Amino acid sequence: MKISKLHIDQFRHLENLDFDFTYPEDFHIEEKRGKPLDKICFIGQSATGKTSLLELLDIKTHNNSYIDYPKEFEHYSSLEKLKASLCVFFNDSSEEFNIQNQEILINYFVENKLKTEDETRKIFFPSELDITRIINFLQPGNLQNINDLDRNLLLKKYNQFKLGENNFSEVYQYLLNDFIVYRENILKKSREFLNLKNPAKFISEFNTWVIENPNPNTKFAVKFNTVLKKLNLEVDIDNSSSLLNVKHFNQEDFIPINSLSTGTKLLISLLLPLYNFNTKDSIILIDEPERSLYPDIQMELVEFYKDLAPEAQFIIATHSPFIAASFEPEERFILYFEKEGKVAVRRGSSPIGDDPNDMLKNDFGVNYYNKHGEEAYQKYISLKQEVANETDPKRKKELLLETVKLGDTYNF
Repeated sequence: MKISKLHIDQFRHLENLDFDFTYPEDFHIEEKRGKPLDKICFIGQSATGKTSLLELLDIKTHNNSYIDYPKEFEHYSSLEKLKASLCVFFNDSSEEFNIQNQEILINYFVENKLKTEDETRKIFFPSELDITRIINFLQPGNLQNINDLDRNLLLKKYNQFKLGENNFSEVYQYLLNDFIVYRENILKKSREFLNLKNPAKFISEFNTWVIENPNPNTKFAVKFNTVLKKLNLEVDIDNSSSLLNVKHFNQEDFIPINSLSTGTKLLISLLLPLYNFNTKDSIILIDEPERSLYPDIQMELVEFYKDLAPEAQFIIATHSPFIAASFEPEERFILYFEKEGKVAVRRGSSPIGDDPNDMLKNDFGVNYYNKHGEEAYQKYISLKQEVANETDPKRKKELLLETVKLGDTYNF
């Protein structure tokens, strides 16, 4: 399931916008021509509507999150009334999902929501996620085993979810249940050891059991270690005492996950669901994934995401040229204000993997020199002109040396 087109008549301050989320017919990868985009990047100044677009797509692709506005809910302060007209096309259906000039209600908190037949799988990671609360919840002792009945109910409930304060504990409880069961089984096996008269036999049987019942988080840990290596960290894949046992690379000193950096906590909070959630033909919405991450991680972050969820369609809003550089120009959608103040949209122009400075200039529309750099550049231009006009050989040499020094300093 991938979104291929979006038309907005009116949604908040967005009016009369069309998005074609398909690769052009002359795209350089022939097998992708005309097909829905694998990944989508929204770029734009603050207040241009990047987050609004993610929320709109979340509403339209959420099987329980919108209902026609009923009078009895007028007093609910948590509800947001919106006037909207939009249609969303999916690549596996010739019919459009459509809301025509209705007043709709965004509502994640009312239990009795409208039921639909839509089975779109989707995760929405909003930018306001409370990472610290999530990480604290993942500490040993907080996660509890859920029974088969609860799991079946949660499977239906969390076919789609917007991760947030109201549901994160239930979401992670559901997604990590396999590991919780595994840990419980190890504890049971360990208790058996206390009652045995032949410890050597038990150890042999236990080692065989461990081989036959591998830690379900081992594969994730191996993938996650490719990210953590940049931080001189790694997951101890042989230690199953807790969800993730992080240590310094090639050392044995254990680091509690609640003492990791904010950026590392964010990686854990997002990558765990991407690995454990069924992402086949799913939609993954992420707002500002670059938060608290150093540029070297940002540059490879989208590749990490795609490696964990290769069959998902990623839709990302970002302020980072390092994130944006991981997208083809046809996958980037730049929101900008026209002269009359309305939001318009254009596709990107910088090639995938372009220099972040070029990305800032071409797609972000930002002069990447601040006032000090701009002053230095103007001085550099002035010096070059002086060198060209100077007739005194000694003075000309002095000016030339000053010009070269300034050019080398700023890489002009």
